[in-house]
Formats: sequence, C-alpha cells, structure tokens
Amino acid sequence: MSKLSYVNVFARNIEALSGFYQRVFDFPEVEAIRSPIFRGLNAGGCCIGFNAPDAYDLLHLSEYADTRGCKFLLNIDVDSPEDVDRLVPIACEAGASLIKSPYTTYYNWYQAVLLDPEGNVFRINHMF
Repeated sequence: MSKLSYVNVFARNIEALSGFYQRVFDFPEVEAIRSPIFRGLNAGGCCIGFNAPDAYDLLHLSEYADTRGCKFLLNIDVDSPEDVDRLVPIACEAGASLIKSPYTTYYNWYQAVLLDPEGNVFRINHMF
C-alpha cells in the first residue's frame, strides 16, 4: 500500500517557517536530511518538508516559482478541542494570522483556520 511520507512547502525562509511549526506544535526536526535548501519536521505519521526557492530549479519547476494563491492546506490534528483552543493563541503569538476562530464544522470536527507567517493556510483540528 502506498502512503504519504511528506508534504513539502516552498518557503522564502526555511529556517523561520520550519521553526514556526516546531515552536507551535513541537514537531522535531529530521536532522539527517537537513540541507542548505531543505528542512524536514516529523509531524507523526507524515513529515512536513520546507524547500527553499532554490529547489524550484533543482526540481525543474522554475516556470511555477511565481505561482500565487492557496495551493495546499496543512491539517494538524490534536487530541482535544481544548488543544485547538490552546494552540490558536500560541500560533498567533508565533506569527500566524487567525482566519476563522475555532468552531464545530458541519462534519463534526472542531477546528480553526490560520495562515502561517508566509501566508500558507493551515488548520488545527480535533476530530470527534
């Protein structure tokens, strides 16, 4: 069976952006794969990779380097609704912007929608 191993984010500043997710969610760095243009964090079951802009050329994606808009959504699951409420202000203090305050969705998840310091969308979820 196939499985998702990494979700990679192109970041203007890989140290700052990976550091944001480390501070807010306590994800440890996968130091064995650190490079001048990459940082990886173990997010439990899947990892988040942060690619510097140099990776566009490396991956032959230069023509897509100026793509703008919401192109992906990171979902970070937590153990309880209280954890959602606790982590939102921590994320905001670390540089995130709150887009939608914690609420219960029509599919019965409790979540908040935020932008990280580089404007990428992420949600903090608790699935009932």
